[in-house]
Amino acid sequence: MSTVLDKTRDENKTQEIRETSIETEEYRKRLSLLYKIGKKVGSVSEVSNLLEQILHKTQQTLGASASSVLLIDEGRGELYFRVAKGKATNELGEMRLGLNTGIAGWVARHGRPTIVNDVTADQRFNKAIDNVTGFVTRSVIAVPLVSEREVIGVLEVLNKVGDSGFSEQDLEVLIPLASMAAVAINNAKLHQAVVDGYKSTVKALAAAIDARDPYTCGHSQRVTKYALMAGTLLIMSGEELEVLEYGGILHDIGKIGIADHILTKHGVLTPEEKEIMRTHPVIGANMIKEIPFLEKVSRLILHHHERYDGSGYPDGLKGEEIPMGARLIAVADAFDSMTTERSYRVVLSVDTAINELHRFSGTHFCPVAVEAFVSGFQRWHYPNS
Repeated sequence: MSTVLDKTRDENKTQEIRETSIETEEYRKRLSLLYKIGKKVGSVSEVSNLLEQILHKTQQTLGASASSVLLIDEGRGELYFRVAKGKATNELGEMRLGLNTGIAGWVARHGRPTIVNDVTADQRFNKAIDNVTGFVTRSVIAVPLVSEREVIGVLEVLNKVGDSGFSEQDLEVLIPLASMAAVAINNAKLHQAVVDGYKSTVKALAAAIDARDPYTCGHSQRVTKYALMAGTLLIMSGEELEVLEYGGILHDIGKIGIADHILTKHGVLTPEEKEIMRTHPVIGANMIKEIPFLEKVSRLILHHHERYDGSGYPDGLKGEEIPMGARLIAVADAFDSMTTERSYRVVLSVDTAINELHRFSGTHFCPVAVEAFVSGFQRWHYPNS
């Protein structure tokens, strides 16, 4: 009887492992498909660089001293400077213009271009910007930015160099450039929508992993929040923070490849089960390393269980060999595990968990990562202290 039961149990485990493997491949395919969709609009994600190139070429071609792209904020009924080139560039970043004032406001409202070679003689001219920036506007040529028959902003060029004013020929140059800028801005919005959708889907996939174990519900979201909190304090670049965000969301994605009888087991794992559980960083990294968009993220997933003294897994990396993002995720992961309920131990208080991080700083955890997390956590939760 015992032999029959053992055989049945082994067959059930084999079937579970087979189903888990199929599920792992499905997750990888879904991530890959999302990447391929995002890639189609990814080439226009650096819209600021493109707009700056357009303004540079415009000023050079028209012989002007300043230029800007203003976009409409529908909610506030205002124009704001998306990109500007010239002496007052820094001051313009925070400034806004009412749609009912100024030459740019007139162009945005009417959807028609205009040439003004003496602003002092034009009632539409608003001196407010010049008063704040110290820039002296003499002449303006402005064209509406139109996307799908809707005015989304204005491209304006200021102060023709020399004695001659802006001409109709200048307008003929500016109109197609404005069309190009409008397309770039619209495509950038589409790209951002795809990125937001991609991120939401990735979060849903991670939540599905968390949901397999009632003790880890919301774990990936909290780890991501904690890691970003620390990464921001370390003044990581925008790209580094994006990689860190995806690393936090997906750090446990490899658990999709761990059988349920191990993943959801109540109590302490056996040595054999621990070894199987330790494969989840490798499984996760292998799932996404072929996806270019997530290539850098895979390193954080692979190494988030390494220890600063080299006693971690899977590769026994130590110190600076471990990517900083992985070191931050390790601290965030440990803190969340200590401060949320687990089947094998009681919940620790925030203060006790922080003391544990300090106690193992330099051995389990990177000291810089610990300090960044603790400082960030205290600022986040006790802003007035």
